[in-house]
Amino acid sequence: MSAEFARTLPPELEEIFTQHQDPDELFSKLIPALGQILDCDRTFLYLRHPQTRWGRVPYCWCKDSSIPQVYDPDWKPEPESLVEEDPMFAAAVRTEPSIFVEDVETASPKVLNRDFEQENFGHRALIHAHLCQEGQLWGILQPCTFDRPRIWVKSDRALISETIQRLTPLAAIWVQQSAPG
Repeated sequence: MSAEFARTLPPELEEIFTQHQDPDELFSKLIPALGQILDCDRTFLYLRHPQTRWGRVPYCWCKDSSIPQVYDPDWKPEPESLVEEDPMFAAAVRTEPSIFVEDVETASPKVLNRDFEQENFGHRALIHAHLCQEGQLWGILQPCTFDRPRIWVKSDRALISETIQRLTPLAAIWVQQSAPG
């Protein structure tokens, strides 16, 4: 299987996956590389424990200092209302396919809550990539842009699909080793 990934992942990402076995090191290298390859303004990784529903954002890369960070080093319980407030998070918890939003301003309310996105994230276009394994959500990878809509082309979608396939087992290991409780 790794030969298949080697042909389709950009060499920079393949190198990160092959050279870094420790999830912490890998995530630290992967998040900025992915943001740069996708030409995004920010990329972050939200990791969560599916049973306790505690999560945090231990990895965030921003293109420059004008982009707001969402880094959160502390484990916190997910708000009880999150599934009701955020349709994308609800889809992720249901382990539905990742969501590619080309324009927060024009997206269907069935896909996202525009006010929630603007208040909490401020982005204009995003990928809500679901890290799901064995019917459980372990995290969300979120590349985004701020000042413009973005058409996520077929190659972007393939890159995210392959990245989350490789990333998800490592996210589950990281959470199991790091989460309180």
